[in-house]
Amino acid sequence: MKAYVFPGQGAQFTGMGKDLYENSALAKELFEKANEILGFRITDIMFEGTAEELKETKVTQPAVFLHSVILAKTLEDFKPEMVAGHSLGEFSALVANGTLSFEDGLKLVSQRALAMQKACEITPSTMAAVLGLADNVVEEVCASIDGVVVAANYNCPGQLVISGETTAVEKACEAMKAAGAKRALILPVGGAFHSPMMEPAREELAAAIESTTFSTPICPVYQNVTANAVSDANEIKKNLIIQLTAPVKWTQSVQQMIADGATLFTEVGPGKVLTGLINKIDKEAVTANA
Repeated sequence: MKAYVFPGQGAQFTGMGKDLYENSALAKELFEKANEILGFRITDIMFEGTAEELKETKVTQPAVFLHSVILAKTLEDFKPEMVAGHSLGEFSALVANGTLSFEDGLKLVSQRALAMQKACEITPSTMAAVLGLADNVVEEVCASIDGVVVAANYNCPGQLVISGETTAVEKACEAMKAAGAKRALILPVGGAFHSPMMEPAREELAAAIESTTFSTPICPVYQNVTANAVSDANEIKKNLIIQLTAPVKWTQSVQQMIADGATLFTEVGPGKVLTGLINKIDKEAVTANA
């Protein structure tokens, strides 16, 4: 079975999507429609902007989404049998499997980025990568720290990201090293994504998601929150609302997709982060990049 996966924030690079814009009439039309919807020329930043400009949350999230979705729409023989996306990538996956329209997906991603940005400004918060510890050890260390710090991204065995209040994350990093972590490294991010610190953003996004039409998809999406195949539009909607404050179960999603018959994983979008993680989750997995 053909599985298509879509990357999240952090995969962006200057020049992303430029070749699509120049070589495909459909891509050009969709990029211009995106400029119109967003109210600024995101294509100028994507194609010619600096790394700093691209790193702004209000730009990064729509940029990665646009690259993924437009690339998927220009692929020949794009017939997904299952899809999944990492964090932000779940929105790309939901356009790819027909749950969301291109326009609605972009509007939600833009609203999500702005809501997250606002939530980041309320309390100093951050994320950190923890390498070389078992999942349960990371969870136990987080639980032992005063303040808010939780496991946020289960990326692959031995690679987790924790998220929460800055002081709590710093304390957790020291405790992780003491527990035998190879590395515990604060990440250059704007805030504590996929943690309780995102509650204000979740409430804001929930209203936007509730008022958006979700259609029955052409194939199941393996959602970050459950790591299971979901085809019911209402259930997809519910899980998407929970996603902002819940961990990204990427390891578990990939394992479930393999158990359900995935034979080829194709990453659609900028970078090759997900194919790298999939190969670490299962060394036998066959991966490709669109």
